[in-house]
Parts: sequence; structure tokens; C-alpha cells
Amino acid sequence: MKLLLTSSGIANQTISDALVELLGKPIAESTALFVPTGVYPFAGGAASAWDAMTGSRANRVCDLGWKSLGVLELTALPTIREENWRPAVKEADALLVWGGDVLYLTYWLRQSGLADLLPSLDSVYVGVSAGSIALTPYNCDAEFDLQFVPDGHEMALAAERSLGLVDFTLYPHLNHPDMEDTSLANIEKWASGIPAPTYAIDDNTAIKVVDGTVEVVSEGDWKLFNG
Repeated sequence: MKLLLTSSGIANQTISDALVELLGKPIAESTALFVPTGVYPFAGGAASAWDAMTGSRANRVCDLGWKSLGVLELTALPTIREENWRPAVKEADALLVWGGDVLYLTYWLRQSGLADLLPSLDSVYVGVSAGSIALTPYNCDAEFDLQFVPDGHEMALAAERSLGLVDFTLYPHLNHPDMEDTSLANIEKWASGIPAPTYAIDDNTAIKVVDGTVEVVSEGDWKLFNG
């Protein structure tokens, strides 16, 4: 897959241009599937998912003028015959994976079978926040995510690990005024314990990955630790 791992979606023209380049054609000629699953563990998660698709946040990924847009709900896939959902995934030009709870999203990427399918796809994977972290080897939100796991659920096992489909880690929302843990000092402290390069990126920055080549696209601030 070609990857566009963002902190806050298609937040500026530079990131938009990178998306079009990865698609190889205009957004208006491209099809997409939106994955809202990661946001459900939070209070008001259902409303947040709807807002991501239709409301004030829709212009981050959904309301970009796609030729067609569908919803891919990961929690439903294990109960659907694979021949009824895999073709839609393989035919989509882009997968738009929304943010939320990294641990929950990673769990359902695995349980649904989508995680196994991702490396073979020709589409563009657009991650937003947790949707980006989920592809990295380490979950920077593990401590936060654990408070949303039902008592005794297997999801709590190895909470600090994500899918590891790339060889670097990602800490989004750098210096966000409403997120104390995203200060540069805190991210540097976390990164010091991680045996992999760590990109701290703000909401105007994204990481583009094509054939293993990593490129930062940004109109904002970012920093690489352990690189």
C-alpha cells in the first residue's frame, strides 16, 4: 500500500497535494471507504463517528469530493462472508481510517482480517491520528487506551504494540493546546524508550510512505527522534 499517515486528516493544501499524487488521479475520480471504528470506545463515540462522516470534521477526509464514498465497519466484518466485503476493499482507491482509540482500532483491524489484507492492496491508506498510529509498531496512547477496555478482555494484552506495518513510530498532535501529553518534552521522553525512529507531527503534518520510502509533508511543525 501507499500510506499517508496524518495527525488530523487532509488539513492543508500540501497534504492534499500529497494525497492526489498517491492516488495518481484527482479525488473527484477516486473511490474511498471510510473506517470510523476507532472512535466508538469513547463517550459519544457514535455521534463522533457521524460527525466525522457528515459534520464539522467531514472535510478532514470524507467531504473532499470523492467520486464515491462508503463505510467500512470493522466490527461487522467477522460476521460477513469475505466474498461480500473483500472486493469492495480491493477496488477502493483509498481507505480513510479515522482516529480514536488505538488499542481498539488495532484489535479490530486484526479481528476483521483487514490487517492481513492491507500489505497486498494497491490503494492509498489515509490514517488520521489513531488510524495512523495503528500501522506503527508501538502505541503511544497505550496507557490512555487501557481505561476503555472492558474488564478481563483480551484486548488489554500487549496494549503497547500496534500492527508494525512500518518501521517507525508516530506521535500525532504535537503541541496541541488541548492535549498536555503532546508537548515536545513529553514526546521526547516517550520516544527515548522506544527502539525505533519516532516522528512527532502536528496537525498540519503528515508522513507519506511509498515502497518503504518515508517523506514528511508539512505546513507545520514536526521532529524526528532516534532517526
